[in-house]
Amino acid sequence: MRQGPGRPGVPGRRVRLRASALLLALLLAAGCDAGGRGGTDGPGAGPSGASAALDVPGEIVLASGRDVTGKGGIRQQLIEEWNNRQRNKGSANHARLVELPGSADQQRSQLLGALQSGSAEYDVVNLDVTWVPEFAAAGLVQQLPAQLVDSDVIPSVAATARWGDRLYAVPFNSDVGLLFYRRDYLTAAGVTNPDLGKDTGWPTVQHLIEALDAAGRRLPDTYEKGWTAQLDASYEGLTVNGIEAFASAADGKFALTDEKGRYAGSVDDLKAGLDELRNRTQAAYTLPDAVHSDEADTLTDFAGGRTGFVRHWPYAYRTLHQSLSPEKLGVAPLPGKAVLGGQNLALARGSQHTGAARDLIEFLTSRENERCLLDAGFAATRLSAYEDNGVICTAAKPPGQAGASPAGERTDRMPRDPSGRPDYARGTLLPALENAVQRPRTPFYGAFSQTFTAQLARLQGDKPPSDGQLATELDAQLKRALPQG
Repeated sequence: MRQGPGRPGVPGRRVRLRASALLLALLLAAGCDAGGRGGTDGPGAGPSGASAALDVPGEIVLASGRDVTGKGGIRQQLIEEWNNRQRNKGSANHARLVELPGSADQQRSQLLGALQSGSAEYDVVNLDVTWVPEFAAAGLVQQLPAQLVDSDVIPSVAATARWGDRLYAVPFNSDVGLLFYRRDYLTAAGVTNPDLGKDTGWPTVQHLIEALDAAGRRLPDTYEKGWTAQLDASYEGLTVNGIEAFASAADGKFALTDEKGRYAGSVDDLKAGLDELRNRTQAAYTLPDAVHSDEADTLTDFAGGRTGFVRHWPYAYRTLHQSLSPEKLGVAPLPGKAVLGGQNLALARGSQHTGAARDLIEFLTSRENERCLLDAGFAATRLSAYEDNGVICTAAKPPGQAGASPAGERTDRMPRDPSGRPDYARGTLLPALENAVQRPRTPFYGAFSQTFTAQLARLQGDKPPSDGQLATELDAQLKRALPQG
């Protein structure tokens, strides 16, 4: 496994930390109050499940994937604000953000390797929601106090932070599949109402795609096919689109795993899901390049006018509006069921800065700072960010809101409501998050996704198997990949 980067000067630092740990242990043994803030008892609380007693002042390292709001983006701004507050109160604590390279799958491998080996001294790790059961079950992250996730966190999002009945992470930013579409293309094709409602189903989208295909010269020469999605089998994209099809076929009442992460599917359920996925991705509607496309590819194809519809994530709302006006771009909930994504902050096993790291997590996920994330283009995890006009962002300036360009133009073209939120946040994004479905929750998610994607990729071959045959083989493969009840 490829490991994440460690800190400069780690050997000498570790010697100093060991000396501090020894001194603190002697003080505790003598009955002195060392002023440290202990960890939480229970599995995953420390290397052997015991409370973490150390809280050495110093640098707190947060390891995360790429910030989609760009260099110097909202995450970095919030961390800098926390650092300012630490300096103002005379604290020696300082936080540093480390962005891990590569895809989400590669970042998972880096974090697993780093935490298992202890080669990288991360204090806080920003985990994809699907990784929480794996890292918790392996004891790589510490159990957290339940009050860190309160009733203001969107219930569907809050559920991603727990494994069993214990809290192991705090939702930082969420994500959900959405349907973006070209309003100007629909108008040119003769569609009288180009605004899709929240109850738009897949048959309606197919009907609209047929209208686009029939429009001929009324559409730009760049137009090729109705829609595109992330169907590349080499990463998580095909798994996400597959789960959305499977959940839609069962109206959200179907799960491939139970509450303990064991396989809970059946051949009939799998067959229904495969039929729905095949219907969504048939050649008559789908850009051929979709089978090799990830998020960046589909965003480029849609923005370039090759398709009229694209399945994407919330950050595309801000990105697409930099080149497409509100008259040209529309967004709606994904037809059927959409997958819940996002990242949660967890406290790494063995952190020497437990108290300060918890304080950093609590600060980054506060009501005000979740509003900052929403204003910058992320999907916030708290209801108040969407509904409470009294909650405003003062800790950071989201990209483009700080002022105008040298030419006097506003650099942020994202439409906003009267309270400054992204215009679609309350009416489209929040309901989508509340109604989203999770991918299978299991400590063996990596094995599940690899198996699931490998089998779904067979639908893209020259001679794809029938739904019945593929369902039978997928069922057998998942039974081998996952524990059974």
